[in-house]
Amino acid sequence: MPKFNSPEEKFQWLTTAPLPGLIGKLAVPTIISMLITSIYNMADTYFVGNLGKSAQGAVGVVFSLMAIIQAIGFTFGNGAGNNVSRLLGQQRQEEAETMAATGFFMGIFAGAVVAVGGLVFLDPLVSMLGATETILPYARDYARYILIGAPWMVGSLVMNNLLRFEGNSAQAMLGITTGGILNMILDPIFIFGLNLGVGGAALATIVSQGISFCILFYNSGRAGSLALRWSRFSLKEHRLSVIIRGGMPAFYRQGLASVASILLNWAAKPFGDAAIAAMTIVSKVNMFSGSALIGFGQGFQPVCGFNYGARLYDRVRRGFWFCVKIGTVVLAVIAGVMFLIAPQVVYLFQKADPEVVELGVTALRLQMLSLPLTAYIIINNMMLQTVGESFRASVLSMARQGLFFVPLILILPRLLDFTGVMVAQPLSDACSFLLAIPLSTSFLRKMRGLEEEKKA
Repeated sequence: MPKFNSPEEKFQWLTTAPLPGLIGKLAVPTIISMLITSIYNMADTYFVGNLGKSAQGAVGVVFSLMAIIQAIGFTFGNGAGNNVSRLLGQQRQEEAETMAATGFFMGIFAGAVVAVGGLVFLDPLVSMLGATETILPYARDYARYILIGAPWMVGSLVMNNLLRFEGNSAQAMLGITTGGILNMILDPIFIFGLNLGVGGAALATIVSQGISFCILFYNSGRAGSLALRWSRFSLKEHRLSVIIRGGMPAFYRQGLASVASILLNWAAKPFGDAAIAAMTIVSKVNMFSGSALIGFGQGFQPVCGFNYGARLYDRVRRGFWFCVKIGTVVLAVIAGVMFLIAPQVVYLFQKADPEVVELGVTALRLQMLSLPLTAYIIINNMMLQTVGESFRASVLSMARQGLFFVPLILILPRLLDFTGVMVAQPLSDACSFLLAIPLSTSFLRKMRGLEEEKKA
């Protein structure tokens, strides 16, 4: 990525450079960040799998808690970030700094509230998340450390999103990838070397997230990025309203991912620890499969925000379709490969239990059937959120893990037993794809109208 001596140089680059190369340069660091994040999420599942299926199930149970923490981070990070992107597109530097600082410090405070509340009600919390009696002790150990690290986990997510929306994806990548690599190194040391078991995996996560936080904070205010100063923090109602409204699509998406994870655990619970462990593995692999697309879309978001703020609507539309086409092709290839090697993938995570492998292979192959459809859904959602179309973005955010998945996961297992658990997500993806079509079509038509008005 080029280095800029002023905000004006960055503005010129984001609003005039050829779109494929521009999006590609911004996307490479975010794709790397997402892949590393997904790999270290899978590393926990892999190493903990050596402790047995109940321990592995605990990772899946506490994943829904981590999704809540991520929901808070993405709410304040995306809510502040997409507004920062448009403000910089309008060349309003001071207001952008205020918005960034407000989102960051509010995120830290919200993370602290979750940490205190979760630690006070730890046992009821992990039971509510879907832990069986045999999984509960492992889930308790894992969740305790995750809650302790919640404030700086949220802070890292907010800063990562702010840097991305400012067009500084390389700086964001440095913090996230360093933490991810460190986590993978610390996992076996803490789990086996220090004999901390499942709790060691969680401790490795919060230590590495703490390092990420320090790196990201150090990079804020450098190389053209916005500084996060307490003096810029503002509690004015209109700013908080803009941040919350802009972040609600991310909150719905991540928050409902947590609800979906809890319901998935509860739906799999009657079929035993093997079923929970199998769905934990499939969820992590599915997340890894889609992480490159999310990173690609994140590379598009600053381009989208700057150009929409600068009223360059044609560039927004062309960038959107470029990302959809590339994303669909890439996910189709990944889905095909994963379908073929599903037995080897699941066996990698759980060698000791044939039942986990058998259930996991079928579930993974079913998930891959709908994976290519998610390119259109996710890129569409990112565009709508970045340009401030909060209602459309919120509806689409709620669709995949909420409007469709929740009723499907509640109804299908009653009709189809464990097969119903496995097909709920692919069917939800198909329904979300159909919903995304009219939502994007109407907005793209609206942008054509704005473009014609501008020319007139």
